[in-house]
Amino acid sequence: MKIAIYGAGSLGTVLGAYLTKNGVPVELVNHNRAHVEALRQRGAHISGTVDFTIPVRAILPEEMQGPYDVIFLMTKQLHNRELAAFLAPLLGPEGVVVSLQNGLPEPGLAAVVGQAHTVGCVVEWGASLVAPGEAVLTSRPDSLSFHMGGMEGVPRAALERVKGLLEHMCPVVLEENLTGARWSKLLINASFSGIGTALGGSFGSVSGAPLPRRLALRCMKECIDVGRASGAVFAPVQGKDVTKLFYYKGPLKRRFAELLLPIAMRKHSGIVPSMLQDLRNGKPCEIDAINGVICDAGRACGVPTPVNDRIVSVVKQIQAGKRRAEPGNIGLFADLI
Repeated sequence: MKIAIYGAGSLGTVLGAYLTKNGVPVELVNHNRAHVEALRQRGAHISGTVDFTIPVRAILPEEMQGPYDVIFLMTKQLHNRELAAFLAPLLGPEGVVVSLQNGLPEPGLAAVVGQAHTVGCVVEWGASLVAPGEAVLTSRPDSLSFHMGGMEGVPRAALERVKGLLEHMCPVVLEENLTGARWSKLLINASFSGIGTALGGSFGSVSGAPLPRRLALRCMKECIDVGRASGAVFAPVQGKDVTKLFYYKGPLKRRFAELLLPIAMRKHSGIVPSMLQDLRNGKPCEIDAINGVICDAGRACGVPTPVNDRIVSVVKQIQAGKRRAEPGNIGLFADLI
């Protein structure tokens, strides 16, 4: 098989290092020349909850030569349609693009590359790129997993092929309910990445402090309400039914969820939101593809989304330089907690 990871930044560098380390030849593709050059000269250094360095094959996008059997897409969603148009001619007859992005990217990709060539994958771990060629794995090794599924028409053999590749890093769940898996991950990202970005902190800083934790639970409830109204059946997250654990209607269940949340997130408490990393690096973030998707879906099905609306507003103010990402921003949500 010919395999590429397009957008080998933080998560992609970690995945590429694991695949290479376990004997899978893969090209790490990135437009950042400094990062590509560091990978070529020194290999990929993965630190954090693990520590190893492995030589990898790194190339620039213009150096890609198809046909590819599998292209893992790990960029932000800001330019997905253009990227899909670039990648489509590079696919082999049975090749697939596997989106490991946030949000709900598959329909847009399938509109360009075709449903039979579109696979979605939910990443249940986090990483940060700290320097060219150096990524930090911020989730514990025993908490890593992928949940994947295909659009209509993707051959079962192609799904099994992708699953086998990803299993060189960690356990993989093959989902019949891809939409449900996407909504479950969206719930986590909206609540912890969105709020963490607004407050300038990690997942652990959101789940560990009383006010951010309450806001996260309100955000989770809102996401569940919108997802259900949109027809989604939420899939388990690492074997746990998040809707049963964290959805509440009364004060007793809400208090129980508040106590449970730090325990549920302890293995991922060190994750720094990718949106916050982007803003710190002077890059636009994908708030519209995460919390913004919930707002859009809420408007479409008539479910109010005041928490997600406010998160989008605050993060966009930070992106525009009108605010700083800092813990004090919790006061901007006082009426919603």
